[in-house]
Amino acid sequence: MNTLFDKIWDRHVVQQIADGPTQLYIDRLYCHEVTSPQAFEGMRTRGLKCFRPRQIFCMPDHNTPTHDQDKPIEDPVSRNQVDMLAKNAADFGLTHYGMMSPDNGIIHVVGPEKGLSLPGMTIVCGDSHTSTHGAMGAVAFGIGTSEVEMVMASQCILQQKPKTMRITIQGSLHKGVTAKDVALYLMAKLSTSGATGYFVEYAGSTVKTMSMEGRLTLCNLSIEMGARGGLIAPDDTTFNYLKGRAYAPKGEDWDKAVAYWKTLKSDDDAVFDKELIFDAADIEPRITYGTNPGMGIGITEQIPCEHGAGFEKALDYMGFKAGQKLLGVKVDYVFLGACTNGRIEDFRAFASIVKGRQKSHDVIAWLVPGSWAVDSQIRKEGLDKVLEAAGFEIRQPGCSACLAMNDDKIPAGKLSVSTSNRNFEGRQGPGARTVLASPLVAGAAAVTGVITDPRELL
Repeated sequence: MNTLFDKIWDRHVVQQIADGPTQLYIDRLYCHEVTSPQAFEGMRTRGLKCFRPRQIFCMPDHNTPTHDQDKPIEDPVSRNQVDMLAKNAADFGLTHYGMMSPDNGIIHVVGPEKGLSLPGMTIVCGDSHTSTHGAMGAVAFGIGTSEVEMVMASQCILQQKPKTMRITIQGSLHKGVTAKDVALYLMAKLSTSGATGYFVEYAGSTVKTMSMEGRLTLCNLSIEMGARGGLIAPDDTTFNYLKGRAYAPKGEDWDKAVAYWKTLKSDDDAVFDKELIFDAADIEPRITYGTNPGMGIGITEQIPCEHGAGFEKALDYMGFKAGQKLLGVKVDYVFLGACTNGRIEDFRAFASIVKGRQKSHDVIAWLVPGSWAVDSQIRKEGLDKVLEAAGFEIRQPGCSACLAMNDDKIPAGKLSVSTSNRNFEGRQGPGARTVLASPLVAGAAAVTGVITDPRELL
């Protein structure tokens, strides 16, 4: 009667504190440069070493520029954070993939692609989008700085066990509809707080037929519904993706691992605290119109006529009106990338739209691979030639314009069609206006200069 989440959680319980939290063992801690400095300082102050340094991996991503990475970072704050991560990793004996390392990239892209994130694991990082790794069939969630220090010191964490929710999506997705659209649809249906307190398992025929990249996108956005995390039962898609990856088991160990991984699924009679079912046929390409990811519509739909201070304030900030269609609205910037859509499949999708066309003169486009491995694959497949012929330039890996922590900021008042995960006020730069969308919608906007239904170009 156990859910997949229960099976992984229960296997990692060290002790249950009476009338208190669970002491949970953590298999993998990821550290980036933003939330780790205080944790390292706390360790130093207490004279502690990392309990299991081999299970901790560090890499800068939020502050890294997406050009001239071989030169010193110009911004002193960003440079200091990146340098401090390198120093802290060296001081504490941790694996560190620095800028220009072929292993560097966005931590939530690199973890799965290197086989560091595996089925059945517990995975944490001081970043909310750690939920991404749940696509591997892992319990993965973001934690605070004091909790990062706790894991460094003990390889354990104190956590209240969340409730469980299963979201089942059945049927085939229409042409031009991606995992990003599924996630944006779910957020609009549930709202940004509809899954608060839950760990979500995604199931159903729609999810089973998703690629690994699509599953990573779906789990990445779980946090935007308020969920503690999201996960998907591992299957042949997972195993085929992981086989041969740098940190994946090899030889007999691989066979043993897969035998165990095949047991990682919810029992037929498993009871969830909440169950929701959706039909894939109801989903079309999506875009957001407001200032949270749940304020979204189908690309052919009109902005709803709601009321309330928050709704009016969001539309006022975005410069939109209730009842308005967004098709044909002028676009200033297009951003392809982030831990949501910076993988090879996302670049293939974008390239499929822009191939044989030309970038709009009115649009500034930032195409940012999620890792150097993605960059390498883009060139191996010749996608760089397709993109360059259409007038696009590929930048160097990093979080880039997902958040205003590096040079890639959208200017105030400008409208950005972004494949990232958040459209909060100022998220992409002070005063920037963000429309969240899939790589197909982003590609369509990049060549037409306006918000465009990608199905017209496929």
